[in-house]
Amino acid sequence: MSGKTIFKRIIDREIPAQILHEDEHCLAFRDIQPQAPTHILVIPKKEIVSIDHVEDADGPLIAHLFLVIRRLAQAEGLADGYRVVTNIGRNGGQSVPHLHFHLLGGRGLSWPPG
Repeated sequence: MSGKTIFKRIIDREIPAQILHEDEHCLAFRDIQPQAPTHILVIPKKEIVSIDHVEDADGPLIAHLFLVIRRLAQAEGLADGYRVVTNIGRNGGQSVPHLHFHLLGGRGLSWPPG
């Protein structure tokens, strides 16, 4: 068994995914257990555990991820609104130790979450 996260295995094409966007910096694909009609995961190809592990030099990468999220939201027709979530650490609900953003939309999203 490899020590790779499931997201690294998706990046390396060891596990299939419904990929919606890929460039040299990131990958975006549909969540296999969607929590909303639109549920897309956007991950950097650089292995970063979470926001707590982002370094100053990663600023352009993080900005790029948010630009990709915006473009995906537009492509998915989420003009009425959407939510972008990242979980950090066990108590924050992070289940995969690879930075990822959830793009959720297509229905009303209540507050507060979880």
